Amino acid sequence: MEGANHSRVSEFVLLGLTDSPELQIFFFVMFSLFYLMSILGNCLILLTVLFSPHLHSPMYFLLSNLSLIDMCLSSFATPKMIVDIFAQHKTISFEGCISQIFFLHLFTGTEIVLLISMSFDRCIAICKPLHYSSVMSQSMCVGLVVASWTVGFLHTMTQLAFTLYLPFCGPNVVDSFFCDLPLVIQLTCIDTYILGIFMISTSGMIALISFLLLLTSYITVLVTIKDHSSSGSSKALSTCTAHFIVVSMFFGPCIFIYVWPFTNFLMDKTLSIFYTIFTPFLNPLICTLRNQEVKTAVKKKLSNQYLNIGKTTPMYSVQ
Repeated sequence: MEGANHSRVSEFVLLGLTDSPELQIFFFVMFSLFYLMSILGNCLILLTVLFSPHLHSPMYFLLSNLSLIDMCLSSFATPKMIVDIFAQHKTISFEGCISQIFFLHLFTGTEIVLLISMSFDRCIAICKPLHYSSVMSQSMCVGLVVASWTVGFLHTMTQLAFTLYLPFCGPNVVDSFFCDLPLVIQLTCIDTYILGIFMISTSGMIALISFLLLLTSYITVLVTIKDHSSSGSSKALSTCTAHFIVVSMFFGPCIFIYVWPFTNFLMDKTLSIFYTIFTPFLNPLICTLRNQEVKTAVKKKLSNQYLNIGKTTPMYSVQ
């Protein structure tokens, strides 16, 4: 083990997305726009909920936290990927690579629990409306968010517990634009196939079980709203449909990558782009900004800001 530690690689080489100059320009422009719009959209939602008293409800509290996590998820690797697109040698330090794995599993684990919390919130609101205010209290909402981050932290620590002590003394080429466990664990100097399958498939099974749990909850909600009034049923159906689209976009790639690791690297790379860049960008559009209350609050805030700017006393006036 001392020899392995002594010869441990100091950096990894990231192959990125493509070597084609034309595609590099296209990816640079596209991913820069997606990243900027993702940050602005999620930040807008976060500030709108924070400064709009009528949006201080459990559902919007959880949605604002989802926006916070999406900003984190889109930022752990995307900025470096954008900067590295035109670089001849795309490298990342060993510590930076481990940090990317840490933050990836921290944010995805947190988002999994938060999506379950949002599903629980909608189930109580639709199936037990008379008990909603007592069940989804302020302390309950804060507890769900704290539990989400706690589970995410524990999950990522279990993933790194063995990885940190594996000997990386040989190959250091990662066929992706960021470090992920299925790719990095194959670069060790020992046979880690069985350990890798166990560690990585554990994440996949957690994602699969969570998805099935969420699917069951949404089916329960759909069965319940069948007997509601048409207007109430339509609003509940719209909200649950939006939530389920977000859930499917997030869980689909995670399940494919982690339930069947070490399979198709090209497909894994494509799916990684989807849930680290596209999903954080689409979440605000699908889950929040299509909500009438949020759209009204955003328009009101922007309108007030414009009026305040217009009413600003000029520094100089013409006599």
